[in-house]
Amino acid sequence: MDHMNDVKSDRRIRKTKKALKDGLTKLMLEKSIKDISVKELTEEVDINRGTFYLHYKDVFDMVEQIEKEMLHEFTEVMSYHTLQSLNGQPLPLLIDIFSFLKENATMCAALLGSHGDIAFVNKLKEVVREKCLNVWMELFHNGKVERFEYFYSFIFSGCIGLFEIWLKNGLKESPEQIAKLTEEMILHGVEAIR
Repeated sequence: MDHMNDVKSDRRIRKTKKALKDGLTKLMLEKSIKDISVKELTEEVDINRGTFYLHYKDVFDMVEQIEKEMLHEFTEVMSYHTLQSLNGQPLPLLIDIFSFLKENATMCAALLGSHGDIAFVNKLKEVVREKCLNVWMELFHNGKVERFEYFYSFIFSGCIGLFEIWLKNGLKESPEQIAKLTEEMILHGVEAIR
C-alpha cells in the first residue's frame, strides 16, 4: 500500500515542480532572476509558499537545480556520441542537440534571453567545446588549436542564433531539418543558402 502512496507522492512532487518551473520560465522571460520573488512565483502558479520551500531554498536555488538537471541531461546526450560513431559526420550529434533544445525550448529561451543566465550558457559552451575539440583534433590531425578556438566560438554563437530564430518561428521545422541546415552551414558556409 505504501508503494502506491510513494508513487502518488512522486507524481505530485513532479507536478508541483513542473508547475513552478513553468511559472519561473514565464517570469524569467519578463524580468531578471534577482527580481523574481518566491511570493510572486507561487502566486503565479497558485501554489502554497510552504510547498515551494519543501523543494527549494529560494529562487536562485531553484534556478541552480534546474540548470544542474539540464546540464546533466545535456552532458549525457553529448557523451552518447563517440568519435567512432560520429565518424566525421556532425549530423547525429546536431540532431540530438537540437532535440534537447526543442524539449527544453521555453527554459532554454529564458536562460538565453536578456534576463537569462550567461554562466549557464558558458557551461553549455564548455561541454560542447570539449566534445568538439576532440572530434576536431581527430579529423584534422594537424589542425591548428588556436584556430579551433575562433572556429568554435563562431559555430557556437551561430547555433544559438539558429535556435533563437527557430524558436521565434514556432519551432516549425523538425530538429532533423534544423540540424541538417546547421551541418550544411558549418561545412559549406554561404553555399547552404544557394
